[in-house]
Order: sequence, then structure tokens, then C-alpha cells
Amino acid sequence: MHALHEHWRRRTWVSALLLPLAALFALVCGLRRLAYRRGWLASRRLAVPVIVVGNISAGGTGKTPLVLWLVQRLRERGFKPGIVSRGYGGTGECREVRPDADPSQAGDEPVLLAARSRCPVWIGTRRGVAAARLLAAHPECDVLVSDDGLQHYALARNVEIAVIDGQTGLGNGRLLPAGPLREPPSRLGRCDAVVVNGAEGQPPPGWFEMHLEGDTLYNLRDPALRRSASALRGRHVHAIAGIGNPERFFSHLRRLGLSITAHAFPDHHRFSPADLDLPDADAVVMTEKDAIKCRAFARDNWWALPVEARVDPLLLETVLEKVSRRGSQAA
Repeated sequence: MHALHEHWRRRTWVSALLLPLAALFALVCGLRRLAYRRGWLASRRLAVPVIVVGNISAGGTGKTPLVLWLVQRLRERGFKPGIVSRGYGGTGECREVRPDADPSQAGDEPVLLAARSRCPVWIGTRRGVAAARLLAAHPECDVLVSDDGLQHYALARNVEIAVIDGQTGLGNGRLLPAGPLREPPSRLGRCDAVVVNGAEGQPPPGWFEMHLEGDTLYNLRDPALRRSASALRGRHVHAIAGIGNPERFFSHLRRLGLSITAHAFPDHHRFSPADLDLPDADAVVMTEKDAIKCRAFARDNWWALPVEARVDPLLLETVLEKVSRRGSQAA
């Protein structure tokens, strides 16, 4: 799979050979979108506004930190948000997710969202059903944010936010499997906002900039124990990342002045103690998403690095305008 990702970054003979399959994929996606637009397939519309944060490419782009940023800003404006997610890496069962849930059952990202957001979090492969059950269990919620699901048209939405990785962009610009795209680049033009995570240079006009920040570690065995990442400078540090773009995390650690031995794993990897058997490590540093899956067998020298999204504040105003417009129409 890693080799295929390399071909997704540029146009190669392998991606060219896969173009017929990409054309078939494009046809299926186009027919599916048409079916929802014409009403041949039904979209479930809820009694509260729905904001979808997703992407048009395979792999991680930074959606989860943006969701956390968004629900916090909404709460500051007086809203009571809830979060729905597919629960990738879990069982797919429609259920509420608590901060202490087993990530093998609920998925790593939903558990992280539940722990960090202080919002109700529900998961399910049918997001419309999960969203309806969330509202039934928490009728105080007056807005829902969907973590991923840009292509899940069965859940009607009021605001669409697409996130792009500023390092990898749209890859070679081709659809799966010849490239990383789930939908053609023109799909971005139909979104209400496009956010570039870690933009190298100025994003295109009308797009929003986002960066991830964080320099304080917490210990997996004792989360109350915290220290600056700078305390590990000059130490033998192993860095672990099982996310969509591991290099983003490794680059972040290097910018903090750490000399690391990097270990990249597939996104949503289910870690075992053997994966982290690194007897020569003074410290093992991992993403917070990976820490969720490793906390049950953590060692004293394992640390997680939480990150916060720093986002152009105009994005919130764009979202609020769309949400308030929906409220006016409902009234």
C-alpha cells in the first residue's frame, strides 16, 4: 500500500495503467451523486444544522483537529454541539462513545474526540442513524459536526468544509485507484469552505489556512505528568505515528528541536506491545491518536504530543453565516 501511495504523489506508469479503473470509479461516483441530487436515493435531514468536515482524498488531512477547533468555537458562541463519526477501526456498531471507550470497538478518532471535545459523540456506518440517535439521547444539542463524511450523502448537510493537506495537496490529481482522490478536484468548488492544513505559502484566494501547534507532552502511564518537548533534546527519542501523513508529525518534532528515529505505521494501525519494543529508547513519543490505542500497555517512558489547530478565524464566521441562514429558513 505504501508503494501505491508513492505513485499517488506523481503521475507514473503505474498510475497510468490504473486509469481505466479510475474512469470506472468516476462513473460510479458521478451516478451516485446524481441519484442523491435527483432524489432517487434519500438524504436524511435532521432538525438541527449539520456541518460536515471531510476531504476529497484518501488518507489523513487534519480533519479531527479541525473538528475539535470548530466545536470549541461553536461552544464559545453559545451553541451545544454534538459529533458524529463513522468510527473507522471499530466494529461499526451505532453507539455513543465515552472517553474511556475501547478504541478497538469504537475507533481511535471517536475516542479521541470524546476525550478532547466534551461533546456527545456517536458513531455508526450509517451516519444519519447515528446522528438521529445522538439527538434523541441529547436533545440539548443544537448543531452537529460530522467528522469525515463529505461523500456520505445519505446525511443531508448545511455546511461542507473540505480539508487539504498542505504538503501532499491533491497528489497527482487522479481518482482512485490511479490517484488519491475520492472525487474530482472540481468538487471543492461546491464546498462552503476549503481549509489547507500546513500550507506551504499562501493558499488560493477564498481558502482558509490552518496550522497544528503543540509543544507539551503528557505521559501515557500518568497523563497528569507533563513536560516540554524541549526536555527531550539530546536524548535518544523514537517517534511513532500511525496516521494518514506520518511525516507531518515527524517534521513537527524536528521543528521542536528533537533528533528522532521515526517509525511510520498505517493509518488506524492497531498497536501491540511488540510494535513498540524499543529497549534503546530514552523516550517514545507518539501522536495523541496513537496514544489512545497504546495506553493499556504503556511504559513509563512513553509520551504523547497533543496538538491544537490554529485556524483563520474567518472560517468560523463563514460557518455561522450558513448555520444562521438555515435557522432563519426553518423559522
